[in-house]
Amino acid sequence: MRRTGVSSAGRGFGPHDHLCWGYDDPADFHARAVEFLADGVSLGLKTSFVAPGDAGGLTEELSRSAPLAKALREGSLTIESLDGVYGEDEVVDPETQVATYAAATEAALAEGYRGYRVAAEATGLVRTPARLARFTRYEHRIDRYMTAHPFSAMCGYDQRELDDAAIVQLASLHPAASRGATPFRLHPDSDGVLALSGELDHGTVGPFTLALERAQLLPEPGRRVVIDGRGLEFTDHRNLLALSDAAVREDVTVVLRTGCPSARRLLELFEVPAVTLEQAA
Repeated sequence: MRRTGVSSAGRGFGPHDHLCWGYDDPADFHARAVEFLADGVSLGLKTSFVAPGDAGGLTEELSRSAPLAKALREGSLTIESLDGVYGEDEVVDPETQVATYAAATEAALAEGYRGYRVAAEATGLVRTPARLARFTRYEHRIDRYMTAHPFSAMCGYDQRELDDAAIVQLASLHPAASRGATPFRLHPDSDGVLALSGELDHGTVGPFTLALERAQLLPEPGRRVVIDGRGLEFTDHRNLLALSDAAVREDVTVVLRTGCPSARRLLELFEVPAVTLEQAA
């Protein structure tokens, strides 16, 4: 099973996990990245650290961890600087980026590793609205890839440079996130079914609408989409209508499996087109 929910550390994540870490102090992100990468090394994964800055300086910093110093010597950990890789206005193409990590994962498996793990500081890739929109689409697509392949990632975003709305857009598409990064999460579970958890209130309508748009509802035969809402704690009518709008737009019927009392009550009171509720087991 994939790890989901709020996390206070970078430890304890498996080969299919995906963590978003919003931070105010770079030292905090680096410490959590060290935990995440060291766990990866212990799991037999090939690992990589990707961040802005001089590669020599990044190497020196990670070498303070004995397991990572050993991994660097043995080649199971590599370090790449983001500086110069992307231009100031270059927008990441989601499909190309997923293909890149898929190829790296296959290469790691061919070398005898049990999978591939990356810790990446990606703030510079989401600073403009266009970059943010494309990168959130990538975040969901790579998360879907992770459910079926041994690729795991930790994505760091500097909260001093990005506003709260941008952080929520990014974190909401991860199954796990640092405390306070997002009030809800929308992501594929281990079986590829979309899972919805957390709280949806008046402040989440915009981010939830964007999350639905960027994730896209992938229908089962008969144009039916199941959303696992067992982790949904609260929703208001605005967010249910946002889900309805997405279903109508994509010409599907959404089956929301949840025991959430507010969802059940609202669907009893109001007609919400293209959304039905199924009691969670």
